[in-house]
Amino acid sequence: MMAWIAFGIVAATLLVGAFRVVTARNLVHAVLWLGLTLAMTAAGYVLLEATFLAVMQLLLYTGGVLTLMLFGIMLTRRVEGVEVPNEAANRPRAAALALGVFALFTWAILNTPLPPAGPGGAVTAQQIGHSFLTDHLLAFELLSVLLLAVMVGAIAIARTRDHAPAGQGGHRPGRRVLPKVNQKGGAA
Repeated sequence: MMAWIAFGIVAATLLVGAFRVVTARNLVHAVLWLGLTLAMTAAGYVLLEATFLAVMQLLLYTGGVLTLMLFGIMLTRRVEGVEVPNEAANRPRAAALALGVFALFTWAILNTPLPPAGPGGAVTAQQIGHSFLTDHLLAFELLSVLLLAVMVGAIAIARTRDHAPAGQGGHRPGRRVLPKVNQKGGAA
């Protein structure tokens, strides 16, 4: 009975977090809600007694991807004066797309046979690691290149203003310059 209560709490928190990811108006808040959603996914793995997957979920997604997303948001400058299209007009299309994707995933899950388990009945961490570095090595390396490209892209976008020609005194346009202060504390 306690396992069902724990599952209910984790599932409800996960659903609330996922809903807030797509409804939050502030991008940083959406990423933080995504962090809660990913952490609750790890808690779900713990409830399923898949501790290796839970630790990988926390390290890779909750720690790594979330950090990259926050860096990307904080390194890019917000564009002022851009109008956001009317959200109410897009909701029926978004709901239809979400239901279509849900139906596709449900069909795929129900029609995919389970692979045979390892010799002990369960897949071990050693088998997963061996699979990553042999059968799925290309995907593993492409993921690292993708994460590197995201970081470099965020830095490149953030640095575009820094390449403007320098004005007097090394001041770049678009940056605020603080007044010089004399020794008595007043502005010079």
